[in-house]
Amino acid sequence: MSSTAKMLLYRQIIPTEGRVSEGLPTYAVNSRGSSQLTLDFTGKPRNGNGFRDPAFADNKTQPLHRWVPWIAGFSAQFVQDCFETFLKNHRRKSAPRVLDPFAGVGTTLVQAVLNGFDSIGFEINPYAALACKAKLNSGKLDVETLASYVLKYKRVATNGRRHVATVRPAEFETRIPFFSLSVEEQVLTFLDFVESIPRPDIADLFRVAFGSVMVSFSNYTYEPSLGSRPGAGKPLIDRADVHSTILTKLSEIVSDIRWVKERVGSRPAEGKAQIHNLDFLDSTNVLASSSIDLMVTSPPYMNNYHYVRNTRPQLFWLSLISSPKELRKLEEANFGKYWQTVRDSKPLTLNFEHTELAHTLVKLRQTREEKGPYGGPGWANYVTTYFNDCSRFFSVLKRVLVRGGVGVIVIGNSIIQGHEIKTDLILADIARQSGLSLLAVQPLRTKRVGASITSSAVRRGNKSKATLYESAVIIRKK
Repeated sequence: MSSTAKMLLYRQIIPTEGRVSEGLPTYAVNSRGSSQLTLDFTGKPRNGNGFRDPAFADNKTQPLHRWVPWIAGFSAQFVQDCFETFLKNHRRKSAPRVLDPFAGVGTTLVQAVLNGFDSIGFEINPYAALACKAKLNSGKLDVETLASYVLKYKRVATNGRRHVATVRPAEFETRIPFFSLSVEEQVLTFLDFVESIPRPDIADLFRVAFGSVMVSFSNYTYEPSLGSRPGAGKPLIDRADVHSTILTKLSEIVSDIRWVKERVGSRPAEGKAQIHNLDFLDSTNVLASSSIDLMVTSPPYMNNYHYVRNTRPQLFWLSLISSPKELRKLEEANFGKYWQTVRDSKPLTLNFEHTELAHTLVKLRQTREEKGPYGGPGWANYVTTYFNDCSRFFSVLKRVLVRGGVGVIVIGNSIIQGHEIKTDLILADIARQSGLSLLAVQPLRTKRVGASITSSAVRRGNKSKATLYESAVIIRKK
């Protein structure tokens, strides 16, 4: 076997004996197999490894983090464990600077602020970026002013004020009406009130509150992807108390901001935070080289989950986009793309060398080959595009990390047309090819295999007994 082929085999991570540097264990890498090591970084046993469960579900009870449900997120506890592990011995005079290139609704950035760290994030989805910005700005608000606007809205809701100027988004189309007529009237009344708020920071909080609950009183549902209620076996919602639902969320937001002010009030300085509605891969003019101490992120998984389309109602109803053309631009800019956007392209090739992945792609292209773009050939384009974006990601990450800076990437494996693809291990290889040191591939949790992965109408293929799991790929700049 050639030296290149040996280098590109899936690695097993093993600890070496010797001195621990700056609170981190030292690792050696060999190519004997693909098993993974369970290791406790912190010295605090937590479910068999060094990190708590990364599932976003834990955020549903956490102040600030609970404002917006986000299927693609991870838990604040997991982020906190990363801080305690990798920033414990931070030696620079300035505060540590934390990065999340796929910020979502801001779990990493918010947690950094609560710890007094500086942070910067990138998020191409305007709705997620709005939620993130609202959270980060909330600590600067006068909470009593916010509460006064909530009270004004309550009076409007009680008086049954009808909307004046606001109308439903003209180019937002659905197979069945998104809201029933009585529900829509309340929605337009709310949006009209928001337009009357002169304070953009407060108006943003109202928009976030609406965006987080709007699907609950619509004729659609997340199961987990956005679809009609009848399609999920549920009845249409003819009537709902929209105002009470939004007021409950606003009350939660006011309460959480009070909590934040009490928490950060005793700290000498609150961490500075920035969120950019921008693709991290295009961040050269925003993010300086060697400026990041720690990155904690979870990029879109290679599961074809349509992150943009699942926030389509929020994007249109909050006037963040106004046409399908704008939506299409977001889809095409999404990290890793979607199967639907690349399936009809000519056969795509990897922009880097990886023997194992190239072999998998050959087998994938030969699966249900007669279906063309709807079979293996189309899905092979999707996998290729995803990992090409991963290669670009590591090049940018290497530029922005300080020497010795660490990156933690939460990622799951995938099952495409019956072929398991160990995304975490391939990312580890790409990181090493990019000149970064690989510290570990840390197992986090396992999940059941979902029907949408292996046997739906467009994804069925050879049945796989593989289990879906999540890992943390941990790298460091030399």
